[in-house]
Amino acid sequence: MKSDAAPRIHGPVAAGRLALLFLRVGAMNEMQYRVNFFLQLVQSLLTLGTGLVVLALVYGRTDELGGWTRPELLAVLGVFTLMGGLIRTVIQPNMQRLLEGIHQGTLDFSLTKPADAQVLVSVREVQIWQAVDILVGAVVLIVAIVELKGQLGWGDAVVFAALLVLGATMIYCFWLIMATGAFWLVRMEQVQELFDGVYRAGQYPIGIYPGWLRAGLTFLVPLAFAVTAPSEAITSRLTGGTVAVAACFAVVLLVLSRAFFRAGLRRYSGASA
Repeated sequence: MKSDAAPRIHGPVAAGRLALLFLRVGAMNEMQYRVNFFLQLVQSLLTLGTGLVVLALVYGRTDELGGWTRPELLAVLGVFTLMGGLIRTVIQPNMQRLLEGIHQGTLDFSLTKPADAQVLVSVREVQIWQAVDILVGAVVLIVAIVELKGQLGWGDAVVFAALLVLGATMIYCFWLIMATGAFWLVRMEQVQELFDGVYRAGQYPIGIYPGWLRAGLTFLVPLAFAVTAPSEAITSRLTGGTVAVAACFAVVLLVLSRAFFRAGLRRYSGASA
């Protein structure tokens, strides 16, 4: 259902303004509960500590894992933590709210706004304290780069940033496709737990897994592009072919997720059904 009372707002500029507006509102709401910052910090440090203990145990018995040294795997852990923070700050909260809106009929409130529905449902929820993981991941990355003794060049840094954007885009598209499935399926409550379980596999380079699992973590749940590929840029392991495939696959997922979302909207009957 759509309103004809005002023209629809489209375009990247409008999307950027909406994102900044909701970021500001989300930050203001979260600032009312500042103790959550300390709780999130403790949780992030505990999770990081667990990852570091596992690395210490692994490299106490071997010098490398699947060809990756300890500083290189530390870089993977940093990207994993950073990307996880980004997902839990913006992507996951919005997709969970989309799921609830579809089931409860409250999606109507977004569809009647003079803005592109997909953009609106993708930026309206920001859990600002989850961004602690972004900062923690960045610190781990800096430590890893120092331990790698200056192997990172300016070109690698630019490619790393580009791959982070592409990876986040692909994870967003994956989440949107899953959330849009609620237009057809009733039981979708366990999506978040399912994704969290699968995402833990990204803590290690995709190359250490069996071939069938590598394929699934590349083209079904795109962790290879979201975590391993940026880590390869940091550790000078990246090939031009990986960057090209990542860019093409991101475009394919953007088109596919957009088409899937629009098809779901045509099925949606609203709260009055």
